[in-house]
Amino acid sequence: MSGYTVGQLARLANVTVRTLHHYDEIGLLSPTGRTPAGYRRYSEAELDRLQQILFYRELGFPLEEIAAILDDRSVSPTEHLRRQRELIGDRIRKLEDLAAAVERAMEARTLGIQLTPEEKFEVFGKDYQENWEDEAEQRWGDTDAWKQSQQRTARYTKADWERIKAESDGINDALVAAFTAGATPDSEQATAVAEQHRQHIGRNFYDCAPQMHRCLGDMYVADPRFTETYEKLAPGLAPWLRDAIHANADRMEQS
Repeated sequence: MSGYTVGQLARLANVTVRTLHHYDEIGLLSPTGRTPAGYRRYSEAELDRLQQILFYRELGFPLEEIAAILDDRSVSPTEHLRRQRELIGDRIRKLEDLAAAVERAMEARTLGIQLTPEEKFEVFGKDYQENWEDEAEQRWGDTDAWKQSQQRTARYTKADWERIKAESDGINDALVAAFTAGATPDSEQATAVAEQHRQHIGRNFYDCAPQMHRCLGDMYVADPRFTETYEKLAPGLAPWLRDAIHANADRMEQS
């Protein structure tokens, strides 16, 4: 007698014999016939149907719905294949979206910012550019400060970033207030705010010694993008902040 035994069909389809017995019991996949000894025998038609069943199972369809789909005589084999192609397309798109989401999560984990792109703009403002993160890693990725910052910020939530942004805004307000009040960069008011700026970095990102803070102050003037950030707060603030940072560093190194 031609056809497949239950064991042969199970091996071909990579399913268990128990699964095929269950499909037979519920009427989802019954063998063409049986041998004189009573063993199940499956034909090519049952093999094709099993492939259909496993396809829909892979997509998460319940067995009852699969039976209704396959037993619908108004749907031709060609229409079944067309529907399967559409379902595969949907699954591919969903998997691509999932892969993209995982990739974003991995990037955020690497960068230490546990926020979605929308949350980044919400927290850091409309001027925020995600390519800044890539550039920062390229410029400082090999430094101990970068590694320390990644370890700390990897645990930060959106609430943490909102707190840090609020602290930063408060320091910027204090800088503008001292600058517009005419305080000289080496004044007590200016160096006190510069020290708040240094401690903010050290508390939230990496250990920022006075000498490192001095280098940051130089960068605020040397890099036009940093300069623009402070110049938007108050024209002339960037070089004033650099000088205040230098004066504070001198004061701390002499103490």
